[in-house]
Amino acid sequence: MKVVILAGGLGTRLSEETHAIPKPMIEVGGRPIIWHIMKHYAHHGYNEFVVPVGYRGDVVKRFFLDYYTVNSDFSVSLNDGSVTVKERPVEDWTVHIAATGLNTNTGGRLGRVREDLDATFMVTYGDGVSDVDINEILSFHNEHGRLVTMLAVRPPARFGELDFTEGPEVRLVEKPQLGAGWINGGFMVMEPEALDAIEGDDSSLEVDVLEKLSAAGQVCAMRHEGFWQCMDTARDLRLLRELWDSGHAPWKSWT
Repeated sequence: MKVVILAGGLGTRLSEETHAIPKPMIEVGGRPIIWHIMKHYAHHGYNEFVVPVGYRGDVVKRFFLDYYTVNSDFSVSLNDGSVTVKERPVEDWTVHIAATGLNTNTGGRLGRVREDLDATFMVTYGDGVSDVDINEILSFHNEHGRLVTMLAVRPPARFGELDFTEGPEVRLVEKPQLGAGWINGGFMVMEPEALDAIEGDDSSLEVDVLEKLSAAGQVCAMRHEGFWQCMDTARDLRLLRELWDSGHAPWKSWT
């Protein structure tokens, strides 16, 4: 089953990082966030990826073109340029990269790669991680028979809470999630027929496609109470890096 990772946006809210690279290539723990997402899917048995790129797509292409060499130990003959690889990377992935236009919207990017999506497929964004079991989403999708299944998550709290005692002292309590409200966590399973709702490059996956399918009763959601974190802002990025550096990144399920 193929996994589409949307990787073409401008990432304007992280402009201090994305002025030279696309957001999915921002590093956490020395690896691009898109690599972390792929490792998550591959851990659950899904290792064929379709990556629609736009802004600075050349950076994404170069990363995967060079991946085998950069992550291998090898010997090179300076006499004739021949290379002997000694140690190879462990990732057994197939990555299809498609240039889908600089200004194409999220739904439009899916439409541009439609010919590669002739069976049930998965979709996610190139900037969010979770500890969800991917196979649970697929099972939920198959059980409920809708064209789209999304992962519903509680958005992370922007601020900690102040826990008042009987006196003037307070205790700062960092809340990992808000107490109410659900949002689309971006981990989705789709049937090819869902792509019929895409009208062109300007189609938004969220506003045009999913809202239209939802109104037709073709969208369901699986609730996830576990870890989920997007990378929209510098604060989000700092949090992900701190979690990784702590050695207890909740999304690192492949160890």
